Order: sequence, then structure tokens, then C-alpha cells
Amino acid sequence: MMGRFRLDDEVFTGTVKGDRVVVERGLYCDTYTLDELETLPPVTPGKIVCVGLNYIDHARELDMELPGCPVIFLKPPSAVIGHGDMIIYPPESRHVDYEAELAVVIGKRCKNVSATHAGDVILGYTCFNDVTARDIQKADGQWTRAKSFDTFAPVGPFVVMAENVDISNAYIRSRVNGRLRQDSSVNNMIFDIPALIEFISHIMTLEKGDVIATGTPAGVGQLNHGDTVEIEIEGLGTLENEVVKP
Repeated sequence: MMGRFRLDDEVFTGTVKGDRVVVERGLYCDTYTLDELETLPPVTPGKIVCVGLNYIDHARELDMELPGCPVIFLKPPSAVIGHGDMIIYPPESRHVDYEAELAVVIGKRCKNVSATHAGDVILGYTCFNDVTARDIQKADGQWTRAKSFDTFAPVGPFVVMAENVDISNAYIRSRVNGRLRQDSSVNNMIFDIPALIEFISHIMTLEKGDVIATGTPAGVGQLNHGDTVEIEIEGLGTLENEVVKP
């Protein structure tokens, strides 16, 4: 697993091995314990491409027809926070939701990638929470403002390299204050990851470090001040954030 960390004024990338972080420094390595370091978002994406309505169980829950092609939107990089950071509940909203998602991290600049070769451009995977001001989304009739508040893109805790994990049947879950809210499997996606990469990369160039958030399963629900929300994906760990007032 790969993570980004801060120690005093230094920010660096390290390999996570249990409760230790190994940092390569040329001819030698430094080793730290996780509790010595501040954990940062594991990626700094130039863009976050999100997919709406991409789980069969979520479509059934909403009594909606399955889409004929992926529905995509963007979140700004300024919304990104990491594991343990605070989700700030915006004063403009009265209804903020969690959405557990699998995030794909792009490993190199690419354009017009075929589904067959999609694996060649994937660096790895991590957990993502597509936090949404639902009342604003409904009022605006489109999604940009509702999805783009600072802190509305928690990601992490680390990136698991693609060659080290099989996520095709991984469970995806969310919990609020320890109570299970979402419990599904990645294999319930309407459009799988290769199809998404092909579709998106034929629209826009994907850069190294960009994130594709692949949609949320059934069970989306509301967050309140003081709640702790967890996103857990099999093989990727658990992303945890508290919701606070500004």
C-alpha cells in the first residue's frame, strides 16, 4: 500500500507495511510507525471524475431504469481530504449525504483507452466518499454546487497497487457511528471499471494521479453534525471521517 504523509515540514510518499511506513531515500530507507506521522490524502488528483447511478441495487432502490451509458460529473481537487480529516457541514445545506465508492487511481497519462487495455493505466484503488448536499442538488437541478464543497471528497486511507488486489468481487460498505448503512459488492456495478475507463478516456485525457469514483450502491443516507462515517472496501481498508460544523 502507498500513502502520503507529513512529518514536521516534510511531505513524502511511503510504503505501508502493517503499522509501519517505509520511505525510500536513495541508497537507504527510513522506517516510521504510523502514529509518528500525519496521514495525508494518498493522491493529489488533477481531477476527480465521478460516476452517477452505477450500481444495480441503487437503481432498484430509486426505482430508476438502468442508464444506457455512464453518467459522469466532476469534483474539484479542492474538495479532497484524507483519512481522519473532518468533513465540514456547509451552512448552506440542511441535508448532507454519504456515498461509499470505490476509487480508481490512474497511473499514467492516457487518452482513448480501450476496455481491453484499461488495466495498463490503473495505478491502484482506494476508498472514496462522494459527500453530497442533497437539498442543494435537488434545488439546483444539477450537481456541481452540491458535490463541490471543500472536504466533500474524502479519499484513502492508502492506495493499494492494482497488482496486489483483486477488487472484482470485493464488498463495499459504509457505517455511520458504527451502524452498517451500505453493504454491497463491486460486482453489482452496471458499468465495470474497464468500461468506465474506455468511456471517460474517449471524452477527456486522464492524467497520472487522477481519480475515477465509480458510483455508490444502495443505502445512501444522511449525515449530521458529530457523526463519524466509515467507508470500507475489501482489500483496501477503511476510510474514516467525522462531520463537524464550520
